[in-house]
Amino acid sequence: MKQTGTCREKLHFFSNDNNIHNPMTAPFFLQETNDQKLFNIASELLNTEKAYVTRLKLLDQEFYAKLMEEANKGTFPVDVVKNIFSNISSITTFHRDFLLPDLEKRMGEWASTPRIGDILQKLTPFLKMYAEYVKNFDKAMELLKHWTDRSPQFKAIIQDIQSQEACGSLTLQHHMLEPVQRVPRYEMLLKDYLKKLPQDDPDRRDAEKSLEIIATAATHSNSAIRKSENLKKLMEIYEMLGEEEDIVHASNEFIKEGNLLKLAARNASAMERHLFLFNNMLLYCVPKFSLGGPKYTVRTRIGIDGMTVRESNNEDYPFTFQVSGKERTLELQASSEQDKAGWIKAIQETIDIFNQKNESFKNALKDVEEVSVSKAELGKRAPRWIRDNEVTMCMKCKEPFNAITRRRHHCRACGYVVCWKCSDNKVALEYDANKLNKVCKDCYAILKGESVTEGKKKGILEIEAGQFTDSSIMCGFLQYSERSKPWQKVWCVIPETECLVLYLYGAPQDVKAQSTIPLLGYTVEDSARPADPPATFRLSQSKSVHGFAADSEELKLRWLKVIRVAVLGERPERPQTDGANPGVSDNNNEHEAGTNGT
Repeated sequence: MKQTGTCREKLHFFSNDNNIHNPMTAPFFLQETNDQKLFNIASELLNTEKAYVTRLKLLDQEFYAKLMEEANKGTFPVDVVKNIFSNISSITTFHRDFLLPDLEKRMGEWASTPRIGDILQKLTPFLKMYAEYVKNFDKAMELLKHWTDRSPQFKAIIQDIQSQEACGSLTLQHHMLEPVQRVPRYEMLLKDYLKKLPQDDPDRRDAEKSLEIIATAATHSNSAIRKSENLKKLMEIYEMLGEEEDIVHASNEFIKEGNLLKLAARNASAMERHLFLFNNMLLYCVPKFSLGGPKYTVRTRIGIDGMTVRESNNEDYPFTFQVSGKERTLELQASSEQDKAGWIKAIQETIDIFNQKNESFKNALKDVEEVSVSKAELGKRAPRWIRDNEVTMCMKCKEPFNAITRRRHHCRACGYVVCWKCSDNKVALEYDANKLNKVCKDCYAILKGESVTEGKKKGILEIEAGQFTDSSIMCGFLQYSERSKPWQKVWCVIPETECLVLYLYGAPQDVKAQSTIPLLGYTVEDSARPADPPATFRLSQSKSVHGFAADSEELKLRWLKVIRVAVLGERPERPQTDGANPGVSDNNNEHEAGTNGT
């Protein structure tokens, strides 16, 4: 008997049969057709979308809503809850009220309209919502951990919801990962769908357009998934260590862990130890033999900075290698030659990457010009005077100025602001008709043909702020407070040559910084505290907390844009502004001249 009709027509004929939804019970001649596979993919899309919307409702209507309800009572800040859940309500609304109903309707009319490309193309304009959620994900995880540790009420609400059957014994962090994972899932299903879709199918063009845009968004989600998996591992280790080691930061990256034997230096014994290797440190731990609770005690934290690793030859113990850091040197025994090679490779690669990222720190000591005009022109050309309010210390001896015993004076040769002790010399200057003028001790020696006394080699703080200003990623005045100390005005600079370091000066032309903050690994907090001034942000790492306040919210955001890149060990770009120097904050383009005139 001659068969008539295409396979897709046969599929349409049976599409109202309940068996068609189960390939194992479908008519034999339909089980392996391309049309059946396309239908199965579309069905999987619908079923996973239903499950996804259920998870979104759990996040939005349970976790978010109940935490907001408690926050509105003043138990903890409302902004904290909003920052954790980002735009989850918008994502929930779109999928619940738009995408899911469209998919349900399409699957109900599959017999007449067997296609999903046009449905998913409606998703693409809303992928910006996912970009915002993914971008905020690391911060959300950090805030979630911080407030779970800090607030018993916050923790109790989360634990109560997690104990419900709807949560499926999964944590809030696990549910929050669902939106991050959803976009890659769309990509996977679309790729599979296109493989089965005939080249001339009417749905191909829409499906290909959808895949192109969704695949781009999926790359960002995949990156966030890797980061979230890393944070999850950091949390696991944090709990293994009794929640005593401050290791849960987005900048910390877990590399490797394992059991090794530590060879004792004084006898032939070998003790069991556990190592955790991260991108910036090695934790050397002792196992704890107890039921429940922490599994390890940290014996030593060894920084990757300055670390070396090498094989060691020990006749009594095979598979040994040596790790040497600033804090401690360890001789360790692996379980096999392969295990030893794996550890040496992992540690050495970590050291190499760390050194590469932190190369800018090695340029802290450098030679600088001591005068504002060249030696050849000294005394022949009038210098630019450094303004009084641009320095807080003598630019030669580095002693701080005061109104009585150490007043400001200008060297007429180089223009530096110096104290009276460093300007107690007079010499004839050619540009001033060879009249005697007060000059600093270094200019006096140069103009008299004497050798300048060499001081000690400049330290990391002894680099002039003015040297950095014209070649900085960002600079300008900020209010600064460390821990609970009073706020003070400081000149902040992130140099191009050391873009992972924040220099704090008293004024724009000081020759020595008050302090430096190596930004790598710091956590950036953008939430204000009750006593903080407007436009405040903080940098925190372990027990070190630095507070900053800008003159405006817009200026704060420019600083944050740069710092958030630097804390990850990456080179930030100079923010673009309308000013002549885009690295200089708007409120710092003009400095008033000093009125001392000495």
